[in-house]
Amino acid sequence: MGKLTVRALRAVLAVVLAGTVFVQASMVWALATDPEDGSLPLTPLRLITILGMVSAQVALVCVWRLVTMVRRGTVFSDAAFRYVDGVIGAIVAAALLWFAVTAVNAPGQREDPGVTVIMGGIGLAILGVALVVLVLRMLLAQAVARDGEAAQMQAELDEVI
Repeated sequence: MGKLTVRALRAVLAVVLAGTVFVQASMVWALATDPEDGSLPLTPLRLITILGMVSAQVALVCVWRLVTMVRRGTVFSDAAFRYVDGVIGAIVAAALLWFAVTAVNAPGQREDPGVTVIMGGIGLAILGVALVVLVLRMLLAQAVARDGEAAQMQAELDEVI
């Protein structure tokens, strides 16, 4: 991975992380003040938003660490699995939070239940992303195993020579 790519990715990650912190601070402020009268239950949605930002932040930090490992050439190690698992967990948490938003929003959609069905489909799509990352984790596991085998064969070859 080139230096320009790493810098660009880190810049994007930093901006998104700063944005999520700003949104969290705004939501905590909104929870501390009196909620406005409205048809939607704002407090559960605000709490879900705060938790959603936490899951996004966990994924961002894990991706940052993986990019650092790629840059150092150490991504094909057992240490990378912890961060990939963190990304998978954050995506699953985001999907569960999306299902919670769908459940909170569903009573207001009695006249148009299609919105709730579409929102449920989006939740399934988010879980699909977690499955894709899980497949990529399996590929990483194979690469780590092959790297270990190659290192062992190189050591045996060095002994022979």
